[in-house]
Amino acid sequence: MTTPPLHGSLAGRTAIVTGSGRNIGRAVALSLAAQGANVVVNGHSDRAAVDAVVEEIRAAGGKAHGIMADVGRDEEVGALVQQAAAHFGGVDIVVSNVGIRRKQPFLEITPEQWDEVLRTNLSAAFYLARHAIPLMQSRRWGRIVLVSGFDGFWGQVTERAHNITAKAGLHGLAMALAREFGVDGITANTVAPGAIDTVRDWSQYTHQLREQLEREIPLGRYGKPDEVAAACDLLCSDRGGFISGQVIHVNGGHYMY
Repeated sequence: MTTPPLHGSLAGRTAIVTGSGRNIGRAVALSLAAQGANVVVNGHSDRAAVDAVVEEIRAAGGKAHGIMADVGRDEEVGALVQQAAAHFGGVDIVVSNVGIRRKQPFLEITPEQWDEVLRTNLSAAFYLARHAIPLMQSRRWGRIVLVSGFDGFWGQVTERAHNITAKAGLHGLAMALAREFGVDGITANTVAPGAIDTVRDWSQYTHQLREQLEREIPLGRYGKPDEVAAACDLLCSDRGGFISGQVIHVNGGHYMY
């Protein structure tokens, strides 16, 4: 993905995008920066990837700051939000994009593995919203976008019980936030990517052969990370200000809801 040209629809806003060192998160960070937002790029283990995205945004004339944090831990998310606000003067947009996907038969999932997947995929979004919403309330404006996945709505992927539960829960959380905090000018929505061409551990996708999926998708191809970012752009903008509690499926017509 090439860095899009800058324009100013989000000038003055600050966005935190978790898991933004690569793939969908990177595309979202670059796209929000292109709209003029100050972007906090977040990762957990790969500092070089985070720094590379920060430099890419700055090279295009945008403003970015990299912060490492394990978003599966509430105290680290709190520090992430505090550091973002201290660096840029506030937090207006959060995009929760971190997830782990494990292919495991249900009866082989240990309680510890179940907790880890739910903490990383679902609780991380709760932690991010919990710490960011008071800052949004102070400005009477906020955007919360939770990146889920089509398996949370389709449910036909086998041996992914923990992931399916977490992905479905993300949209439940978005709806709850939309209902409770709309009065504060805050919207909350879900983006559910389908088959997206990302760097991934293909050993966890042996049940979904790429060629078979491409044949099933009406558009005949995998999606691109920047096509998911386009949905996030809309939901984060003033133009998307009357969209709340909804889910946008970015799947090329693979599944229609």
